[in-house]
Amino acid sequence: MLEVVLADSELELVPPDLWRHPAVRKDARRRGKRPGELLLDSSLHHAALRSLPDGERRGRPDIVHVALLVANESILNREGRLHMHLHTRHNQSMEVDPAMRVIKNYDRFKGLMEQLFERGAVPPSGLPLLRMQEKSLSEVVNARSSDVVVLLAERGERVPLETVLRESTTCIVGGFPHGDFLSEVKGLADRTVCLYPETLPAWTVLMEVVVAYEKMFIPGR
Repeated sequence: MLEVVLADSELELVPPDLWRHPAVRKDARRRGKRPGELLLDSSLHHAALRSLPDGERRGRPDIVHVALLVANESILNREGRLHMHLHTRHNQSMEVDPAMRVIKNYDRFKGLMEQLFERGAVPPSGLPLLRMQEKSLSEVVNARSSDVVVLLAERGERVPLETVLRESTTCIVGGFPHGDFLSEVKGLADRTVCLYPETLPAWTVLMEVVVAYEKMFIPGR
C-alpha cells in the first residue's frame, strides 16, 4: 500500500480578519454564504490575502483538487493500493476514502470542502467518504504502519524513487505552492528525496511517486 500525505495544504476557510474585505464580501454575496463559510481562494481573494501572514502561499484549494484528481484516476487507486490523507496548515487532517469519486468541477469541489469544514464529514451521516480530525502532521504520519516514510522536498537526495520505495510506503508531499513545510518534518522521514532541481507542483510530485510505485509493485506495469 502506498500512503500519501499531502502536508501543510493551503486549505482553510476565510479567517475572521478578512470577513469584511470587499473581495470576500462580494464572493459571499455571489455564493449566498457567510464570509466565514467560504474557502479561502487566492484566485478570488487575492487582494485580501495581501494583509495575511504568508498570504502569498495561502488560499490554494486548487492544489488539493488537482492532486486528488490525479490520485483518484490513477491505476494504483483503481487497484486499491493508494490511500490519500490531507493535512492543512492548521493541523486539520482529512482521510479520503479510496472509493470516493473526486468532483471534477472546481466550484463544486470547493462546496464539498466547505461542507466538510462545517460538518466534519462528507456525507454527514452514514459511512463518510471524507472525514476531518484535529491532527498534527507527526500524528498523521505516525499513525501509518509503513515500512518506510519518504519525504519529497527540494533539499533532499537526488536518487531514483525506485531505490527508496517499499511495498508499504508513506510519502509526504507538500500541499503548498512554494516555500518550505510549516510543520516540523525533521525526524518524520527515513529518507528525504528531491525529484528535480526546480520546484514542481504538488500534483506532479504525486504523479511521479504513484507511477514509480506502480511500475515496481503492480504486475504488468
